[in-house]
Amino acid sequence: MSVLNGAISAFLAATIQTAPVPPPQDPPTELGDVVVDGRSLRDRVEAFVDEVAAPPRRRGIARWRSRVCIGVVNLQTAQAQGLIDRISRVADEYGVRLGEPGCRPNVVLIFADDGRAMAGALVEADRRAFYLGVGGLDRGKAALERFRQSDAPVRWWHVSMPVVGATGARAIRMPGDSGPIYVPGEGLVNNGRPITDMLNKVIVIVDAGKLEQVAGDQLADYLAMVSLAQVDPEGDTSAYDTILNIFDAPGAPGRLTAWDRGYLEALYDSWPQRLEGSHQAAAVTRILERQDAGSPRP
Repeated sequence: MSVLNGAISAFLAATIQTAPVPPPQDPPTELGDVVVDGRSLRDRVEAFVDEVAAPPRRRGIARWRSRVCIGVVNLQTAQAQGLIDRISRVADEYGVRLGEPGCRPNVVLIFADDGRAMAGALVEADRRAFYLGVGGLDRGKAALERFRQSDAPVRWWHVSMPVVGATGARAIRMPGDSGPIYVPGEGLVNNGRPITDMLNKVIVIVDAGKLEQVAGDQLADYLAMVSLAQVDPEGDTSAYDTILNIFDAPGAPGRLTAWDRGYLEALYDSWPQRLEGSHQAAAVTRILERQDAGSPRP
């Protein structure tokens, strides 16, 4: 599958106008309420993962296996390069390979003065760039409609691909394929080799008119999080210390937190098989416990 096919690429080149982006502001220093949570760390992490993870139905949590190439549309060169550099540094910390200069983008960050109008125009221009109608690649038609109609300052759309863990070969049938290559319900293909889910492309639309209270470094880390992981845009993370709260909480963190970093580390340090929420929660718990104990990362 292509990252953005020719129709959408042409649309971007022909129709996007420069969107005014407010200058970065210092985040507020107001302290939030103190909440005492009597649950165990494992229970809290399981709830966090349940809110954050958003794989397609009946699929595992996906991560990048191919090289990540970040493209920014409709932003001044210096600001765009700053975003690319920051997201690239975060990706590199977790072993995600980066594309060479001039690579074809598979993470596309689009700035617009009307995010809803931009989302609708892109989907209308070429729906198949977002939704192929093949199970396991994305979150489906209802989620795509929410992507179009959302009023959120930032919206994103992930497409992933189930592959054979050892080889990276595609593990589901696509239009035009013949013969079974996937055993439904068993997750087995090619003589029982395990399947894993890999990100294929991410399209992010940033509504530039809704960034007033968000500093540049906060936005960069937020975009890194939603570009590297299948984050649920409807997840409720208000009870957790995470960069994902920057648009909802005045005292939200300014950078990726221990919870964010634990989530990403667990995602990219896991074995190359199908990653379930329970596996991710157990790995995040171990990472946070290690951080609390002050022990270094192995």
